[in-house]
Amino acid sequence: MTSAKPFFEQRRERRKLLRAALVAAAGGSLAGCDGLSHNETVVDVLRTAEALNRRVHRTIGRRAMAQEFAPADIAPVFRANGTTVPAGQTYAALLRNGFADWRLRVDGLVAQPQEFTLAQLREMPARTQVTRHDCVEGWSCIGQWKGPRLSHVLQLARPTPDARFVVFHCLDRMDEGDDRSLYYESIDLDDAYHEQTLLALELNGRPLPVENGAPLRVRVERQLGYKQPKYVHRIELVAGLGHLDQGRGGYWEDQGYAWYGGI
Repeated sequence: MTSAKPFFEQRRERRKLLRAALVAAAGGSLAGCDGLSHNETVVDVLRTAEALNRRVHRTIGRRAMAQEFAPADIAPVFRANGTTVPAGQTYAALLRNGFADWRLRVDGLVAQPQEFTLAQLREMPARTQVTRHDCVEGWSCIGQWKGPRLSHVLQLARPTPDARFVVFHCLDRMDEGDDRSLYYESIDLDDAYHEQTLLALELNGRPLPVENGAPLRVRVERQLGYKQPKYVHRIELVAGLGHLDQGRGGYWEDQGYAWYGGI
């Protein structure tokens, strides 16, 4: 029996396959998608399509709600994907004490920087919604999410007039031995203040499982799965995205994915 591949080797293969899947979804043939995924002309076409998709969504009403489902539609097990346990001692220590030492920082371009414990977030007004998670790999899963609206947390921090984007900093390291590869993602304020954009603390009526992003993940229901970051510990308000890693607004975006993953 062959041994399982190391975690970070699986990560590198998945990164290659996901980028190829995006190209295929944009109209490339599956037979040639691997070559296309390394073609910068194709990547540029994808970015052009992203901009058009974003403009169309804004024009027809970006405030429209994502579809919500009945409790009977909830999957018995919500599929875990990507990181299932962040590597390293930082997360391991937080997990050992039940996240008692974990804090959510909200800073950047805000008038009143904030820091919240898990207990404080649980005491905030919460929204519960049953929605479908759509992954770029081609699968979907329906789950029930509960947590405070991101808009509520942002209002407490009072973003300054020059704030345009919300950046989520996470605890999962994406490449072995490289602290610069911590997962991050971003959305604009339009999505941040959307009714269904949650800081999810519960999944299917129970505390968020580790494999699904404990203690906190973001739900941005009108976008694809890679825009729903897990293991979030800091929310930063910024005027632009150019200073973040390669300047494209997210870990997967830095690999060539579209920044706007609207569905």
